[in-house]
Amino acid sequence: MTQPTRHRFRSDFELALAKQLTEESIDFSYEEKKLAWVPRPKTYTPDFYLKKQEMYIEAKGHFKPSDRVKMLEVIKQNPSLDIRMVFLRGSNKLSRTSKTTYGQWCDRHGILWAERVIPKEWFEERK
Repeated sequence: MTQPTRHRFRSDFELALAKQLTEESIDFSYEEKKLAWVPRPKTYTPDFYLKKQEMYIEAKGHFKPSDRVKMLEVIKQNPSLDIRMVFLRGSNKLSRTSKTTYGQWCDRHGILWAERVIPKEWFEERK
């Protein structure tokens, strides 16, 4: 497989995850799948789709309130899909005044998450 290059990805973090997937020989697509969600018909484009694992991965450096609302709605409206988060820093707080970290927020909402890299165990979860 050819190593991914920066111009194709929105951030260095996404590029690093794409390189990890390539090095692990994981068959994936980047921003190709689109999921509809409401209240107003909108489209969510997950960052990565791992084909054999049938798993969506959203990479986040900064996890804004609008991103949190969107993720909850997309997951709620697509309960059969496996959507997971990978944060650059899962220990970041939701805001300056919050005690809750990105990781804790995911735990509270039952969303699987990881920090910096995609756990190798996730690659072994083939459908």
